Amino acid sequence: MSNWQQMVQAVEPLQDLELDTELVQGLEHLGNRSRERAAPPVHFYTPTFKSYQTSELKSCGKNAWPAVSVTGGECKLQCDHCKAAILEPMIPARTPEDLWRVVNEVIADGAQGMLLTGGSNHRNEVEYTPYYETIRRIKDSHPEFRIAAHAALMDADAALSMAHAGVDVAMMDVIGAQETITNVYHLRRSVDDFEATLENLVRTSMRVVPHIVIGLHYGRMLGEWRALEIIQRHLPDAVVLVVVMPFYAPEKRPFVTPDSSEVGRFFQSARQALPDTPLLLGCARPPGESRMQIDTYAVMAGLDGIAHPADGAVELAARLGRKVRVTPACCSIVVGDEVMAVQDATDGLELDIDTILREEARRRAGDRGIGIPVVSATSPRTELPVQGNAG
Repeated sequence: MSNWQQMVQAVEPLQDLELDTELVQGLEHLGNRSRERAAPPVHFYTPTFKSYQTSELKSCGKNAWPAVSVTGGECKLQCDHCKAAILEPMIPARTPEDLWRVVNEVIADGAQGMLLTGGSNHRNEVEYTPYYETIRRIKDSHPEFRIAAHAALMDADAALSMAHAGVDVAMMDVIGAQETITNVYHLRRSVDDFEATLENLVRTSMRVVPHIVIGLHYGRMLGEWRALEIIQRHLPDAVVLVVVMPFYAPEKRPFVTPDSSEVGRFFQSARQALPDTPLLLGCARPPGESRMQIDTYAVMAGLDGIAHPADGAVELAARLGRKVRVTPACCSIVVGDEVMAVQDATDGLELDIDTILREEARRRAGDRGIGIPVVSATSPRTELPVQGNAG
């Protein structure tokens, strides 16, 4: 058993987790090579460390980073993994006047920024042109308000127009398989169009944070490594990795749950390909044992940030010698830090292993008021008396 496998066994929630032995050994080898410099820190965004929600941590307000759609719930593409359902809970702003009103309302409600998106036309373009004058007005009136926009596909002129309007961050999905573009997205565009869009965006003044959706081809790995090669050629400010969660997939085109070991191998490839680019594991990934496996591999692969980690992931990171920062955060806060690029996420609290163990013990005990056996990184097994819910 490798040293890292022993580390996993020391984390109570992960003790019975089935992992790919060969993959763990490869990740350990990668980690040992990387540590010739220093163990990379990792930032967790989690709603579970509630006893650390102090005045120095930003609050988890549901309106901190609202999502606004310029098309409401409408999208022409009707991709097989989404069917436009992701747009339905967003705030609609179907006209520039609506956008101005919505932004002023959310700012009054405490918003720090917004995600601006919308359904695509048949060419996978979000038709933002009528909104650019209003976006410029918003930025001139509220310069501290951050705007992150889902770019979809766009040419060089459109990318410059978005930047000149004052958008701070541009996001896009990078797809590396023509079959996925054609069959899942129902789109008559090419992989080259996605690469050209990324190239156009990184040439602007905006920060650029592309996403790779792992398992996008009906749960199978197909174009992910090519997408990674595209990103290597046009280095962005950060990269977000998510694992497909096809809740809205049609029965006639079902998705399988992506293989966790394959996901872990892709994490390894991404870390090797982008050693100096912040990598964040976003909120979307399958639940249950798959999530625990995926998050374990993410910690081992050296990803820089993990949103809403599975039970045991924070403790494992500390045991592997990584500096741990935790921000008690809901999804909106996570997305805000995600799109503003991970290297600026200096909020949160740095925790040591003993503090993490005590916090995890309190959380697992809840209000049962029982002693929890805890193994410290530096001391033998002890009983921590737990009195009430620390949250």
